[in-house]
Amino acid sequence: MARTRANGTELEYEVMGPESGTPFLFINGFGSQMVSWPKEFFETLANAGMRVIRFDNRDVGLSQKWDGILPDIRETMKTMRAGGKPDVPYTLNEMAADAAGLLDALGFETAHISGCSMGGMIAQLVALNHPEKTRSLISIFSTTSDYSLPPSSKEAAEALTARPSYNDRETVVAHSVKSRRAYASTAWPFDDVFWSGIAGQAYDRAFYPEGTIRQYAAIMASPPRTERLKTLNLPALVLHGSADTLIRPEAGRHTAECIAGSEYHEIEGWGHDMPLPAIPVVTGLIVPFVRKVEAERKAAALAAQ
Repeated sequence: MARTRANGTELEYEVMGPESGTPFLFINGFGSQMVSWPKEFFETLANAGMRVIRFDNRDVGLSQKWDGILPDIRETMKTMRAGGKPDVPYTLNEMAADAAGLLDALGFETAHISGCSMGGMIAQLVALNHPEKTRSLISIFSTTSDYSLPPSSKEAAEALTARPSYNDRETVVAHSVKSRRAYASTAWPFDDVFWSGIAGQAYDRAFYPEGTIRQYAAIMASPPRTERLKTLNLPALVLHGSADTLIRPEAGRHTAECIAGSEYHEIEGWGHDMPLPAIPVVTGLIVPFVRKVEAERKAAALAAQ
């Protein structure tokens, strides 16, 4: 792993896969580090010939922190509902600029832009705000943030926002696993040992709960992307799970409906997680989509000669 400056922000990142591979940028979700998503997912994409770029979003992991700035979440939501501009240190637009800036810093002119959950929201904004950097958009169990969409289940919402009773490693890891179970897939058994290992690695690397407050404020302070996504003129793949209780499948369907010509797949029994058995299913949709887009790009380039 390495560190660079992008959009004026210090970002920790890692690049894997063949140097001549197709650039593929992955953006993590709310409060999660790049090590919070199974490495087997990235290895599968790299083995399929992709040059995979992953990184810690601002305020998480080993990337830059906005220490001590604590926005009022309730006030942020109230201001947004009233049509005002909340007082927050940054929004998802700035986080999208970080992602686009990382590509510039690493010398990638364009890439396939993918993200899960909050990372999918950011990926949508990379495609909207920086289309010149975007070969395609791959939105994974994410949302347009439209106010008409159904909310999370009570259990999933509480699991996302609850804090552990203590900050020692054992308590935090157990809390993380319990939270994941609340919105996990139903198609495959929940693997406590695997997710305990993921949570432990993240804790040892960088336990920094303060950053999640600002990331949550960034989500709340960012308006719905419904109308803007209707103007998007890029290849798009939208993936969601039928068992997702955190961001309901209706959000995935709505995202796909907003993006003209997008490809949508709803995976039966998939929740708001990436268990190991789901990886071949999900990458089995991503890889052919990316290859199709690449073939179309090459055909268009030849036709333009």
